[in-house]
Amino acid sequence: MNIVMIILAVILGLAGIVGSIVPGIPGPPLSWLGILLIYFFGGDPMSATLLFVLLAVTIVVTVLDYIVPAWFTKLTGGSKYASWGAIIGLLAGLIFPLPGGMILTSIAGAFLAELLLGGKAAGASLKSSLGAFLGFLSGTGIKLISSAVMLYYIIAYI
Repeated sequence: MNIVMIILAVILGLAGIVGSIVPGIPGPPLSWLGILLIYFFGGDPMSATLLFVLLAVTIVVTVLDYIVPAWFTKLTGGSKYASWGAIIGLLAGLIFPLPGGMILTSIAGAFLAELLLGGKAAGASLKSSLGAFLGFLSGTGIKLISSAVMLYYIIAYI
């Protein structure tokens, strides 16, 4: 039974990495569930302090993932259209891989949404789209780092 739980913990850790990049999959919470399994079923004993510190990191990162992109978008004069356009562009880049991949489709999605739905001029739309993209990258980066650290601890405490 312990082997199955340890394998499931590693799978959750890896799913957390994937979820940090792919929208709609809660990366850090999945990684923390892997940590929780290792806490109960792992080989080396993990301290409860580490478990709760990683839970706090997971909560903070999950909240920041909603705040940081919106903050960057507003900082560059963008609206919610730019934020949604960046997410839709990213998903389009996942489904229809184009040269430049998800980066270009995310920027293009934010630009078009701000231009067409937000009613902004091309220059303002470009500035907003870059802000939305930087916000998305920042949120993704903090999720990816936290999930990678948790995967490290999952493997270290096997």
